[in-house]
Amino acid sequence: MVEKKVTWLELFYDLLFVSAVSKANSVLMHADYGTISIEYLTKFVLIFIPIWWAWVGQTLFNNRFGKDIVTHRAFMILQLFFVLIMTASLSINFDHFYIPFFVGYIGSRALTATQYLTIHKATGTHQMTARYLGTRFWIGILISTCSLFFDSWFRYLILYAGIAVDILLPLISRRYLVKTPIHTHHLLERFAMFTLILLGESVISILAVLQLSDWTMPSILFTSFTCILVIAMWWQYFNNIERKVSKEIQTVGQTIIYGHLFIYLSMSMIAASIQLLFKEQLNYPFMLAFIFGSVLLYFFSTSLVFNRYRNGHLQLRHYHLRIFLGIIGCFIVVDLVFHMPNYAIIGEMMVFFIVYAKLTT
Repeated sequence: MVEKKVTWLELFYDLLFVSAVSKANSVLMHADYGTISIEYLTKFVLIFIPIWWAWVGQTLFNNRFGKDIVTHRAFMILQLFFVLIMTASLSINFDHFYIPFFVGYIGSRALTATQYLTIHKATGTHQMTARYLGTRFWIGILISTCSLFFDSWFRYLILYAGIAVDILLPLISRRYLVKTPIHTHHLLERFAMFTLILLGESVISILAVLQLSDWTMPSILFTSFTCILVIAMWWQYFNNIERKVSKEIQTVGQTIIYGHLFIYLSMSMIAASIQLLFKEQLNYPFMLAFIFGSVLLYFFSTSLVFNRYRNGHLQLRHYHLRIFLGIIGCFIVVDLVFHMPNYAIIGEMMVFFIVYAKLTT
């Protein structure tokens, strides 16, 4: 398979999602009475998933069929306007901004579905896959469109039912997609670019801590440990991408696609936990559950994605998993027995990611 390169327009397209991700992360900063309520945790997920899927939808089209030609450029440039509308409407107040959000998201997905139907030069299985996806994606779009005829919570039920159908379609259609495998190198590179956006959110959290800091020894330790933590996350992820995974494996890419949803969710939660931990806005038990839950989600999702594309002799062994889980387990037990200061907890996260980066890269 000929190697596919990321285009400059794809990189420009990614920039629009920086603000979208930042708005989704801001939902996690609403801490009341020492916890993040189920309402806000749910809203965070419900805001994040359409952002992720809108980006994934266009990325997968570019991966299989995209070319740096005028027609495809025009479609992507038009999509930029719908992404801008969707991003501008992202808010915890769903009702007030429902229509612009709907227009932005559905407009973006409709353009992607139309792109599949405009593929004329593809032949054989590629043509069949393009037509199949181009027609079936309209099912989810039409279901979501029906939400305009309802009010209250039922409107959102219909909207997200359509989004769920859209997301599940590639899983249901695997027998068609295996005949047109992805360009693995290109897809890994694209998801790595989006990972940088999520790492940027952690950097923003560090800057927020620096602005709040009064430069005492605990705040200096907290900031230093956080910087090393983010660097270790970067090291672990990108060293795996560059050196450990095989980019020659031809698959449908669904482990990369769906596994990264959980990687991105965990990275957003880790970025939020940095500020929440420093500000001490959460009660101690909830804080430990939120922080270590985020780390465990990142660990399991990255292990799943990278192990799927590692060569056999490079895959993680059971003793690796026991080591990582043992480290987190020990930290949790210690933190439950002793009330640890915030810089000590962030230091524990730092140690875990250093070990994780060292043993997996």
